[in-house]
Amino acid sequence: MKHKYIDQNITETLESNYMPYAMSVIVSRALPEIDGFKPSHRKLLYTMYKMGLLTGNRTKSANIVGQTMRLNPHGDAAIYETMVRLSRGNEALNMPFIDSKGNFGKVYSRDMAYAASRYTEAKLDAFCAELFGDIDKDSVDFVPNYDNTMKEPTLLPTSFPNILVNPNLGIAVGMACNICSFNLEEVCRTTIELLKNPDHDILSTLKAPDFSTGAEILWNRNQLEDIYATGRGSIRLRAKWHYLKKENIIEVTQIPYTTTVEAIIDKVTELIKAGKIKEISDMRDETGLNGLKIAIDLKRGVDPDQLMLKLMKMTPLMDSFSCNFNILVAGTPKVMGVREILNEWSAFRIECVRRAMFFDLGKKKERLHLLKGLKKILLDIDKAIKIIRETEEDALVVPNLMIGFGIDKLQAEYVAEIKLRNINKQYILNRIADVEDLEKEIADLEATVNDIKKVKKIIIKQLEHIIKKYPSPRKTEIVLDHEVEEYNAEENIEDYAVNVFVTKEGYFKKITPLSLRMGGEHKLKEGDEIFQSFETTNKTDIVFLTNNGQAYKAKLHEFDDTKASVLGDYIPAKLGMEQGENVVFTFITKDYSGELLYFFENGKAAKIPVSGFETKTNRKKLTNAVSTASPLVSALHITEDTAVFIETSGGRGLCINSVLIPLKTTKTTIGVNTVTLKKNQKVVSACVAEKSVYKNLTRYTSRAIPASGALLKDENPVEVQLTLE
Repeated sequence: MKHKYIDQNITETLESNYMPYAMSVIVSRALPEIDGFKPSHRKLLYTMYKMGLLTGNRTKSANIVGQTMRLNPHGDAAIYETMVRLSRGNEALNMPFIDSKGNFGKVYSRDMAYAASRYTEAKLDAFCAELFGDIDKDSVDFVPNYDNTMKEPTLLPTSFPNILVNPNLGIAVGMACNICSFNLEEVCRTTIELLKNPDHDILSTLKAPDFSTGAEILWNRNQLEDIYATGRGSIRLRAKWHYLKKENIIEVTQIPYTTTVEAIIDKVTELIKAGKIKEISDMRDETGLNGLKIAIDLKRGVDPDQLMLKLMKMTPLMDSFSCNFNILVAGTPKVMGVREILNEWSAFRIECVRRAMFFDLGKKKERLHLLKGLKKILLDIDKAIKIIRETEEDALVVPNLMIGFGIDKLQAEYVAEIKLRNINKQYILNRIADVEDLEKEIADLEATVNDIKKVKKIIIKQLEHIIKKYPSPRKTEIVLDHEVEEYNAEENIEDYAVNVFVTKEGYFKKITPLSLRMGGEHKLKEGDEIFQSFETTNKTDIVFLTNNGQAYKAKLHEFDDTKASVLGDYIPAKLGMEQGENVVFTFITKDYSGELLYFFENGKAAKIPVSGFETKTNRKKLTNAVSTASPLVSALHITEDTAVFIETSGGRGLCINSVLIPLKTTKTTIGVNTVTLKKNQKVVSACVAEKSVYKNLTRYTSRAIPASGALLKDENPVEVQLTLE
């Protein structure tokens, strides 16, 4: 059997096969629209509304799921998950839409699974009346469902900005959204003020996001203003807790919306196993009928405030919510700030209200038209009765009435349908009296529907009614960012004397003086040797220079204390160096003062300030730390100008003062010539002059550079281990 292969451009394949899927996910699945709902939410809630669950009793969730499949064919599991998130029991929303009964899980728990749909019951919460008001008055567009057997709304005519009241997370293709929730009263109040004054200061009424899980938000004006303006940014949240002094227990009762109880406990357990937290004796999840609770048993003498600051720093007890207000507007995804979102919602709501008013206007005009026909009958009721009685065929009654009174078909139909008991004069006079009221109502409606200011007043009244009817105190407490004490790891690190050793093969040891005295000889790999050692303290910074011209910074307290009898930490692995990258030289510093002298094989030397290695963000890796134009032979850390002794492969020595080497701010400077080298010669070492093994250094001293130095005298220098200052 022969196979046919057709060459096709990859871009054409993507456009024809992948783009339709991508667009479907973006427009019809993952991103919310201006009413605050994704299609799955909207289909579920509308189905429940049509089932009469806004005012009726609860029904089994399985029944609701089954009915929803008439609009949403994606399977019962996906529908039920959507239902769980919208429920009061799950506590994922500030203002839940579903009044639930049974186990619906908890948003703050990863492992607390919800019960199957056959066990739980649900109905629409009374709050949903604000979602469906005027939906039967053509306030929104309706489209056929997937099999064209019924109609469904494209949007819900929400009478409040639901898009900001409840959180929304969606991951589409190539884009996503993550909308934080705000307090219902604050959102409604802000919308009212914006309808009155487009230049209203939003931050004065919309204080900060508000999450269903409570906790505390670290309030930073600049951050919030940026989020409100652009729709992007990050918000920091931290857990709420209290200390039971008698039991020596910390109880965490509210956690950030972005994490779970299990994630917190797992992280703390990991830190305890790593030896980074030693103050906790036990930790339990005591969540029950009274809500969330994490109990932390403390060891004796532990400061609970300091421990919680440490846990906030190292675990999800303090977490960030990344905002991305990406919303579908007229079928197009758009990232908007709060003002733009509320303006879009206001425009949408104005349109909904006007459409409902047009619907009422049409109905009233139809009624008025019929009553005007009835008014003509009033002139001669007997004539109308006579026409009907004398008409032999039923189909001719309406045409005869139209001819007899000069009315149209609709009016004649209305008259013909009047019951026999209602053809008395009083009934007809009462109906005609309604004409004046109808004409007045129609005039008022026409005046309102064409006046945006009057429509805005209606919306403002509705929002004020919602504020009054659904009181919503803040769940998330606001704490000023600058008033929050941050955990300072440096302050809590014990400082003590240590000895540091670095070997040629790249192994590192940090040993206390006591352990060093009692430890015996160093354990080293075969052929390895110690080429640098320092006496310092545990709070010192250490910088490793590599053969790739890069520097790696670390703090000595990040290395475990060890013994001379072990190999120690392998630096390239510990610091995540690149393949083939090795340590060339190391220096230690506390305040990044002084200068660093680089000596290269080609006879050049460079002097740079150590302060160039200090970074505000505590970066571990610094690229372009040393010039790679020539191999680095030696590096000296000096705090003041000093004499330096340089030895070459040609058997010559040169002693110069470091003041002759100009200070450069660029770490990758190739330096200046210090030694005049003959062909195939190179610098082999450099050290502080006073540590040189050679005597009579004046013989080798030069007051200018470059210089050739002097031949080394055969003084049989004993081999000593050089150390870097």
